[in-house]
Amino acid sequence: MDSSIFDKAQSIMTNRRARAESENEMRIAEINSKLPQIREVNDVLINTGRDLIRIISEGNKYGDVNAKIEQLRQYNLGAQEMSKKLLEQNGYPADYLDVHYSCPFCRDTGYFDGRFCECFKKLCGKLSTDELNKNAKLALSSFDTFSLSYYKGDDYFTMNNILEFTRQYAETFTPDSGSIFMFGPTGLGKTHLSLAAANRILEKGYSVIYDSAINILRKIEKEHFSREHNSDMIDLVIETDLLILDDLGTEYETAFYNATIYNIINTRLNSGKPTIISTNLDFGGIKQRYDERVVSRIVAAYTCLEFKGDDIRLQIKTNNLSK
Repeated sequence: MDSSIFDKAQSIMTNRRARAESENEMRIAEINSKLPQIREVNDVLINTGRDLIRIISEGNKYGDVNAKIEQLRQYNLGAQEMSKKLLEQNGYPADYLDVHYSCPFCRDTGYFDGRFCECFKKLCGKLSTDELNKNAKLALSSFDTFSLSYYKGDDYFTMNNILEFTRQYAETFTPDSGSIFMFGPTGLGKTHLSLAAANRILEKGYSVIYDSAINILRKIEKEHFSREHNSDMIDLVIETDLLILDDLGTEYETAFYNATIYNIINTRLNSGKPTIISTNLDFGGIKQRYDERVVSRIVAAYTCLEFKGDDIRLQIKTNNLSK
């Protein structure tokens, strides 16, 4: 998921909140017009709120401030109950004058209990799906379009097993599913199968972040070293239901990138969140490129799938030239 999806999700949340509050104002205006007695009760509630602010700011004038606040609270609750009863008596739901946010937890802010709300993460997942499907090539990356005809001999059976394993993984996916490490030379279908899994899991309603390792690392680096020094991207990467890191090993070798990769892998494993990693490197290449802790975590906790065969893109190109 790139920053444009994150920004679009935030914009949608802002619009949801504004729409909910605007619709609430229209309902209030309707009730004030049709049921003046409820308007009188609501005026009482507004005045109670003002009295509460005045008592808190000028506490010394009111003796026992806590007692006065409790008295106003009880008075407020009584007025609210009266308003609800009047609404029901006139054929309206008791909560008709409440603000009806799309998400009752974050109240359409995208944040709940100091973290990204589940509704925001699901929205990002939905937007990611739409972004993937804008590209016809990516939209065609399904399990049904993965052809085994390019694999021969033992490679065919190996790749057939990988195809069925990945398909079953996507069909039965839960946020507690295990992690997968796809490795092997370029052009053998790692990206195709990881995209197929992403599309199916997104269809099931889970949040998925799919991008190349270099793109994700660049975004995290940009946020980390920005003036605001925020952590929005790394938080999403850590918390998403499924993270798919494509083309690990194509990024520049820097201490920050290597530390970030280990942090992502280790943190998601510790919190039981699944990750799919694809790379053209073998275990020797991974060990040479990264901290040995990265190799250790992958070998110990990931299902390792070695892709075998001849470069499919090269086969297609050769076949086209021979026609």
